[in-house]
Amino acid sequence: MTTYYNEHSKVLVSVDCIIFGFENKKLKLLIGKRNMDPGRGTWSLYGGFVEQNESLNDAANRVLYQLTGLKDIYMKQVGAFGAVDRDPGERVISIAYCALINVKDYDKALLETHQVEWVNIDELPVLYSDHNDMVKKAITLLRRRISSEPLSFNLLPEMFTLTQLQHVYEAILGETIDKRNFRKRIKTVEYIEKTDFVDKVTSKRGAALYRFNKNAYLTDSTFKL
Repeated sequence: MTTYYNEHSKVLVSVDCIIFGFENKKLKLLIGKRNMDPGRGTWSLYGGFVEQNESLNDAANRVLYQLTGLKDIYMKQVGAFGAVDRDPGERVISIAYCALINVKDYDKALLETHQVEWVNIDELPVLYSDHNDMVKKAITLLRRRISSEPLSFNLLPEMFTLTQLQHVYEAILGETIDKRNFRKRIKTVEYIEKTDFVDKVTSKRGAALYRFNKNAYLTDSTFKL
């Protein structure tokens, strides 16, 4: 440590992770109850302080891996939250990150280990400090980007039906989408490709399974769904 900037007050910097999942036609959020003061027992996002040798992204990736055991998942910075009184313990500035994962990829044993659970977005309790504001901003960003970025595929298994894909869009947008128009638009998207497999679990008649072709998307990502 140097002796520079001693005339200035120091503040703590943390990262808070807004982890979204999708299940049973619902957008879900991974939350738990704080096990530290202040706010012990309050519903909260999962986060941690940025260490001396970490960048913000490194800290967010570390926290995400600790909680989910997953690497290389979709993650975007949502914004900085720095109200003077946002944390009653100390002066803390938090950088919020949004992550999207497939609920079925998450090891259920980790739910118990970290004492967290999936909660429907429309049934969220009051969260610690400004965490509800973080979630609202993250959802707003998802709604802005879902038509121009392949966000929805991060919430689905590798192969999915068009009905499942539509339900993801509806869950994020918070509105019902016309089935015929949606499928008409999907057929024009080259990076959503039909496979030879059929889903007979969620569809009695058997529904065609599709998958996201990342190479096709990277080759021509100009289309907006």
